[in-house]
Amino acid sequence: MRPARALIDLDALRHNYRLAREVSGARALAVVKADAYGHGALRCAQALANEVNGFAVACIEEALALRDAGIEQPILLLEGFFEADELALIERHRLWCVVHATWQIEAIERAALSQPLTIFLKLDSGMHRVGLHPSEYRTAHQRLLSSGKVEKIVLMSHFSRADELDCPRSQEQVAVFNQARADLRAEVSLRNSPAILGWPQLFPEQTANDWVRPGIMLYGATPFEQPLELAGRLQPVMTLESKVISVRELPAGEPVGYGARFISDRPTRVGVVAMGYADGYPRHAPTGTPVFIDGQPSRLIGRVSMDMLTVDLTDLPQAGLGSRVELWGRNVLASDVAASAETIPYQLFCNLRRVQMLYSGG
Repeated sequence: MRPARALIDLDALRHNYRLAREVSGARALAVVKADAYGHGALRCAQALANEVNGFAVACIEEALALRDAGIEQPILLLEGFFEADELALIERHRLWCVVHATWQIEAIERAALSQPLTIFLKLDSGMHRVGLHPSEYRTAHQRLLSSGKVEKIVLMSHFSRADELDCPRSQEQVAVFNQARADLRAEVSLRNSPAILGWPQLFPEQTANDWVRPGIMLYGATPFEQPLELAGRLQPVMTLESKVISVRELPAGEPVGYGARFISDRPTRVGVVAMGYADGYPRHAPTGTPVFIDGQPSRLIGRVSMDMLTVDLTDLPQAGLGSRVELWGRNVLASDVAASAETIPYQLFCNLRRVQMLYSGG
């Protein structure tokens, strides 16, 4: 059997969720959209079910898959509904729903519902993706309350640059949010992973009744390019690994792989690893991207191909056929691989496919 596999540590997942609760002082919706960022939404939700305040997913299909598997905790639809007829399913399955547009408010007003909804009312505070304009926000809030179709409204927005610790945009967005909500008395949901970890000073008035939305931090990866003390407390949940399936002894001056992107500058032992871009490893990861081989640091060499990549065994005389190769995990942080490949750990995790998923920790 092909040795490429992803080891998922559910104890680390729970640790990271508890860290989000601890440092925010608020309730936390565990974001398990996109198959829990490639970690397996159902297994992750089951692992968190006994302690989580709720879950967040992108769309109703993801929510219904969790409900069908027996997940009973609150589930928030982060993109809301796309068609008015989804409201019947939202009601039936007791889903919470983001409202970010006037047409959604109109659909709720027209809907024949037997029980009121929990709504997260989203403000566009500067992301300029989805959300109500600040001038519409109070009116939208009042319309939902007056409709008789809503039990609770949580005030919500989303940060565009909270992963940039030297950027004032987050402060500006908080100011827009505070002005738009003015005297509205309601629970608040503002903080995503970078805001939880990197911007505690922005939310001194937040309370234990408010909501945070840990996403990438839940899976143990930092959203920041620079080191941060709190991010250092995260535990990687996924270890992506495979094995050396072939060894080549090359003299100096020999090319390796497609395009001759690497040419040996000394006698080189090359290990071929069963892992490639069809598994989700980034094709553009350059020579020098870190790997761990039998617990020792080494590097990627040459171009990543569909099913295989090559690593440098020259300084690891004990490594060879069958050696274990960690592509990312506790020894090789996904954020370091992402930085080397000029991408982000979110994409590394979400692109994962074809590898066997093995779970530990319940």
